[in-house]
Amino acid sequence: MERNETELMLKGYGLTTAEFFYHMPDYIHVLNTFIWQEYDLAPDHPRLFKFIEFWQREIDGPLHSVKFTHRKMIAPGEWRNMVGEFRVN
Repeated sequence: MERNETELMLKGYGLTTAEFFYHMPDYIHVLNTFIWQEYDLAPDHPRLFKFIEFWQREIDGPLHSVKFTHRKMIAPGEWRNMVGEFRVN
């Protein structure tokens, strides 16, 4: 079942961005990069590791390294109760 981004963020998911460095299949000494983004759960990152396993199983370019960062988009301290409203005409 596919969920929208807001539902994922409210369940604790954050945006994970990973940069894959891999060797070109025909030119093994040449490195190339690939950027991947997905909503994932820290600290285990199940979706990231599932994608890495897919890469190693299905993609011809062997991985050199992976850099990633994770950012929770919604945190408990970011919600505020608004008491009033000002209108400017």
